Amino acid sequence: MPTLFDPITVGDLPLANRVVMAPLTRNRSPNAIPPDIAATYYAQRATAGLLISEATAISHQGQGYADVPGLYHPDQLVGWRRVTDAVHEAKGRIVAQLWHVGRISHHELQPNHGAPVAPSAVVANAKTVLLRNGAAEFVPTALPRALELAELPGIVRDYATAARNAVTLGGFDGVEVHGANGYLLDQFLKSGSNHRTDAYGGSIENRARFMLEVMRAVVDGIGAKKTGIRLSPVTTANDAFDSNPQPLFEYVVRELAKWDLSYVHVIEGATGGPRELPDRPFDYAAMKRAYREAGGKGAWMVNNGYDGALAKKAIEDGADLVSFGRSYISNPDLVRRLREDAPLAKLDKATLYGGGAKGYIDYPTL
Repeated sequence: MPTLFDPITVGDLPLANRVVMAPLTRNRSPNAIPPDIAATYYAQRATAGLLISEATAISHQGQGYADVPGLYHPDQLVGWRRVTDAVHEAKGRIVAQLWHVGRISHHELQPNHGAPVAPSAVVANAKTVLLRNGAAEFVPTALPRALELAELPGIVRDYATAARNAVTLGGFDGVEVHGANGYLLDQFLKSGSNHRTDAYGGSIENRARFMLEVMRAVVDGIGAKKTGIRLSPVTTANDAFDSNPQPLFEYVVRELAKWDLSYVHVIEGATGGPRELPDRPFDYAAMKRAYREAGGKGAWMVNNGYDGALAKKAIEDGADLVSFGRSYISNPDLVRRLREDAPLAKLDKATLYGGGAKGYIDYPTL
């Protein structure tokens, strides 16, 4: 039986272990360009089997928070190349998370201060982060406008272009399509945010159509074995909600099984919160079974609130990978700490978002 520390091949990537650093937004990329200290930050954590980059916008329209990175301008790709070179020098592996926030944005962050875009003109009960007078400020998201049918192919192309940029220019080993946490692709999937009456709304098949078109374009652009996806069936993040998530996500993974993807990354419960939501029951084992029975061969990655003991059990129960979020911020040597059952360093919440080296690259190893 494999353990958390055994090697595994995921897609076309041989990984040293089954510990993954989850994507973690840190708001330290002015002008959407990863700074030099980002190379240090990621390289410090390169003992993970796989690093997933912080969520990275595929376009200016896809930006939703202050000082988060992008993949759509040459200067951004140069910044990312410094990061990936540092990770590879440390013998690590890293993929880029492709992000379009949809309605989780604000006029001040959009091209020409326009309205954010979404499947439908439904404002999210959520907040975003702006920088005003040099200080981070949480503000309500703006009322979005509904995307027109003619706009959707352009966004699909943006995803494919960002994927190619990430691999060929940014030096990433692959990409993870962000289909979770109430952002654009998740907004199309879920009935709470998708009120469309055209071919992209209503039925499960219609609501899943946009995500699957994006996945097809990314796979065509860089290959299925370099492509993963992140899903969050019942998260409450960013006002995400679906009235009947079980058949929706079982349909989605059956469709994803048609490609030989690198992995499927599943957030169990509320992102960064409870793993069990009594008002939103969900059978993750049935979701995985639907994927495997449809022929899905990608690695199955689980996430949310995992510690060493839970991760050990998850691998024993058949998960291929376990991703860790906030514990990776304050423990750059998390793999060693898990292996030795050592205490974890405490997180400084005051330095989570924005700022410089403090709370970013100064956490000690054992």
